[in-house]
Amino acid sequence: MAFQTSVSLPNCDFNYSLHPNVKKFTLRDNTFAETKVGNYELSRLLEAVPNSGNGFLLKIIVNKDLTGFKINITDKSGLRLVNIFKSEDHHIIQQKFYFLMDSLVERQIFEKTPQ
Repeated sequence: MAFQTSVSLPNCDFNYSLHPNVKKFTLRDNTFAETKVGNYELSRLLEAVPNSGNGFLLKIIVNKDLTGFKINITDKSGLRLVNIFKSEDHHIIQQKFYFLMDSLVERQIFEKTPQ
């Protein structure tokens, strides 16, 4: 998946785009790790039951130029994409995703717009 300026996950209520004021130090302060090629990556396990180890892996990667990003939600192994917004069975995981993304919006890493 290529880097995009705006990402809309299937069935998600919001579109996300990079905030124009995003800075590299802001990414590092918010637990984005710098990869070997210079991109910034945030990985979180979205779990219905905290510390259970069962959930879906959220991975956000911002390119080194801060001009594009990608968001993937996969199974725990990271191999298959998962749509957590498809069914209400994942309501708790959806709320955790929105909470995390809202915190990144507050810190001016992303902007969100309703779909």
